[in-house]
Amino acid sequence: MSVCKWYSVCPMKFFYEQGKIEKFWIEKYCWGDWKKCVRYKLEEKGEYHPDNMLPDGSIDENLS
Repeated sequence: MSVCKWYSVCPMKFFYEQGKIEKFWIEKYCWGDWKKCVRYKLEEKGEYHPDNMLPDGSIDENLS
């Protein structure tokens, strides 16, 4: 299984470890098809994205 190169520093990893997001996000994007992750695409371009942006590009106002 391929893991996203940004996983170790991604807020999604920390939100998952804190129980704030479901494992679904990690399995589908971080440990799965990370090239479809909006966060990954923005990071590769050096473009800003908020920590509470989920891999599909939606914003979760409950994440902080």
